[in-house]
Amino acid sequence: MSGAMGTGGRITAVLGPTNTGKTHYAIERMLAYRTGVIGLPLRLLAREVYDKIVARRGPSVVALVTGEERIVPARAQYWVCTVEAMPTGMGADFLAVDEIQLCADPERGHVFTDRLLNARGLHETLFMGSDSMRSVIANLVPKAQFMHRDRFSRLTYSGSKKISRMPARAAIVGFSVDDVYAIAELLRRQKGGAAVVMGALSPRTRNAQVEMYQNGEVDYLVATDAIGMGLNLDVTHVAFSSTIKFDGRRMRHLAPNELAQIAGRAGRYQTDGTFGVTGEAEPFDEEVTLAIEEHRFTPIKKLNWRNSRLEFGSVDALIQSLEKMPTDPALVRARDADDLLSLKTLSDLKSVRPRVRTGRDVRLLWDVCRIPDFRGISHGEHTTLLERIYEFLHEYGRVPDDWLAQQVKRIDHTQGNIDTLSKRLAYIRTWTYVAQRENWVDDESHWRGETRAVEDRLSDALHGALTQRFVDRRTSVLLRRLKQKEGLVADVNDKGEVTVEGEFIGRLEGFQFIQDKSATPDEAKTLAQAALAALAPEFSLRADRFYNAPDTEMDFTDQGGLMWGEHAVGKLVAGDDILKPRAVAFVAEGASTDVAEKVQRRLQHFIDRKIATLFEPLLNLTRDETLTGLARGFAFRLGESYGVIPRDQVATEVKDLDQDARGALRKHGVRFGQFTIFLPLLLKPAPTRLRLLLWALNAKFDEFPDSPPAGLVTIPAVVDAPEGYYVTSGYRLAGARAIRIDMLERLADLLRGQDSRGGFEANPDMLSITGMTLEQFADLMVGLGYKAEKGERPKVKAVVAAPVTEAPDAETTEAAAPEATDAPVADTVAETPVAEDAVAAAPEAAVIADAEPSAAEAVSDADVEAPVEMESPEMEGFVTFTWGGNRSGNRGGNRGQNRQGGDRQAGERQGGERPQGKKSGGKPHGKPEGKGGKPRRDGGRDGGKGKDGNKPQSFSARPPRKEKPIDMDNPFAAALMGLKDKK
Repeated sequence: MSGAMGTGGRITAVLGPTNTGKTHYAIERMLAYRTGVIGLPLRLLAREVYDKIVARRGPSVVALVTGEERIVPARAQYWVCTVEAMPTGMGADFLAVDEIQLCADPERGHVFTDRLLNARGLHETLFMGSDSMRSVIANLVPKAQFMHRDRFSRLTYSGSKKISRMPARAAIVGFSVDDVYAIAELLRRQKGGAAVVMGALSPRTRNAQVEMYQNGEVDYLVATDAIGMGLNLDVTHVAFSSTIKFDGRRMRHLAPNELAQIAGRAGRYQTDGTFGVTGEAEPFDEEVTLAIEEHRFTPIKKLNWRNSRLEFGSVDALIQSLEKMPTDPALVRARDADDLLSLKTLSDLKSVRPRVRTGRDVRLLWDVCRIPDFRGISHGEHTTLLERIYEFLHEYGRVPDDWLAQQVKRIDHTQGNIDTLSKRLAYIRTWTYVAQRENWVDDESHWRGETRAVEDRLSDALHGALTQRFVDRRTSVLLRRLKQKEGLVADVNDKGEVTVEGEFIGRLEGFQFIQDKSATPDEAKTLAQAALAALAPEFSLRADRFYNAPDTEMDFTDQGGLMWGEHAVGKLVAGDDILKPRAVAFVAEGASTDVAEKVQRRLQHFIDRKIATLFEPLLNLTRDETLTGLARGFAFRLGESYGVIPRDQVATEVKDLDQDARGALRKHGVRFGQFTIFLPLLLKPAPTRLRLLLWALNAKFDEFPDSPPAGLVTIPAVVDAPEGYYVTSGYRLAGARAIRIDMLERLADLLRGQDSRGGFEANPDMLSITGMTLEQFADLMVGLGYKAEKGERPKVKAVVAAPVTEAPDAETTEAAAPEATDAPVADTVAETPVAEDAVAAAPEAAVIADAEPSAAEAVSDADVEAPVEMESPEMEGFVTFTWGGNRSGNRGGNRGQNRQGGDRQAGERQGGERPQGKKSGGKPHGKPEGKGGKPRRDGGRDGGKGKDGNKPQSFSARPPRKEKPIDMDNPFAAALMGLKDKK
């Protein structure tokens, strides 16, 4: 605002010490006019005054404008601003500037001086501040009238006090963040805590901390000199922990008027106050003490000034105008501020200088340079950010939304300690400032709301972090009540947190009370008694909710624990029946017997239903009264083994089962595999997890083994796995890995058609079933009792490989070995993690093995590609497998479970036995001839040449019997009939 706008208005300087009601007087005078503007030194104080005026006139007519906040209703009449953000040219009836003595401040003084010389109200102008400004105002503003106001209360010096003896309702002042934190930590340990107030805090955080002090939650306040600028607090004593501060350039002693400004916060309105020192601060001299008590200070004679009539013709002209010297002897040129330093730096950059061609460009550059360095990292970091913003504004006219969103998102995190949150608050202030500038972003209202929301979240998080670190409410509130022997009021919230007098003392986890361990021994007993009194009704309510909760809210752990949500509420122990474990509830001693019984019953219902659901096929099998004789006995044997039995353990029983018995068992889903007899539905992850748990419970292990990861075809061998672990988990150990038993049966069907005497190589189907590389597959085969011989041969190009059409198609293979219909668990075959290049190479190796190049082709290639010197052919590795005769199969694994090959009873395909033909002359029917054969369980081999040199010998374990007609209810009847038709 120019002085010409208000030449006819009254100008008054209201001067006096603190606690004289100057700001209150200015508010009353402003509200007496239709419009008004008041400038305040701090954003915190501006928010406080704004709230007061809104409470009296409503938010629709009051505006708040600071560097980072802009609330401007459509019908705004009264403007509350920081001094830097005061609007110019609006011609308000009333104008006021608070703390006018800051004209002498080396950092911001030139702004206050400009308002003193140029800002006027149409009808009235007020300048409020220290009486030390009287002479200089009279010199620079001859028309000014003066009004002196006396302090409402007395302020006296009380000397030095230790923090441990600091009186209640005291404020302790430090001049660095480290000092403030150290003092607050000491007060937390000795006095129960303190509120923290610093200029770097957001208004929301500062208000929350002050509210905590004003409400009496804490009796102490630790602050920087920010409290000296008009913040109204119920402080009775101000103690200085130091009288030296860093002013931005050097460490210096505070002047008496600066000490008085802070000490004056003690004693509000008509309540007397005291001030003194604490810690290592030196006691005040008598002269300083008298000056503060009697409010007599050296008059200010020089004010900082910077030219406000700027030239925007060029950057150099702008810099010259900013560096212009004052002509009045009462004014001194202010030292270069951050905005001028940024302007000089940016104007020299090659990326910026060519863009500054017109006066509009210069004005835009100056506006960008005036963005405050809230972050305070370094001048270089700040100017780099300003450079980027200027490029955006000059090139696009706006700061891009996506770039701004990325900057804001990077800051929008509420995790971290106090320092981290404080830095994020400083960072978000930059983007709040950018969002407040008109026409700098596309959607101003959106970005103002977005940055304000981030600041609020960070402010709340910082308040929480400050409170958590520097306030021990249990010490400051709870112990005070205990000493007064008042009755304690305990409560439990919906999260299970137990509080006494609003203070957290423990947590209710499920039906157990976990007391806070930070409680001292003296208070622990009292707190526990109060907690148990509060928990009695809570236990009953929670037991009712638990009893009516669905099973989906409960689960069991691999170690036998029973969970309700995230809390353990019981455990399982072995019962009288292996499929009927007993539930034991975890209930606190303070709970009633009814609560404990109700929890135990609900847990028992849960586990009984879980077993009935997951083990339904097995339970149906063992409870089927239509099964008789050997079939019924075998069903009970399966039940005792949780639905999975190694075949060698029941070889005699299986041999004794006739086809009728086997058919009856198959109707319940029992699969007679070559290695294992099992129920495929029980191999799913959920039944497997429960089966392992029941097995470990009944085996009485101290630590239960974990269940294998769901969906894997093979798993690594488990170190120190207890005997029976692999079978119970549905796997079979073979070498360094264990293979799932249903996949092993499918592999056995593929191996049955191979020449195990003459040797064979793995085909793609074998590798696909196991999901292994060739090297891993070789280790698996060795574990199953085979010998693996590695070799190398020239690699054949794909163009000379055997035609794909000569290989049996998938349909033929499926008809020959119908395994897909009997693999309900194998949703994904190749789920074992395998390197991609290894998987890709495995099928190629298998195809090339069947396509050896002819000698003529080899010569032809040599003639074409190497006419002078033969090149070494590219070699590839392969593995040949032959039966090794190892009956134990897996080199120390489960003995007797890996027998392979042509046993007629053991040679069933995917859920059905091999059809037994008539035997004549000791020779089997339906056995394909070949060079060699697979090992029989009697140690001989099938498929090899007999004594006559043409047909293999055969030995029958029992007389032949008439072939039964195919049962069409059998799920593999169609496949078996297809095989029969092909013969």
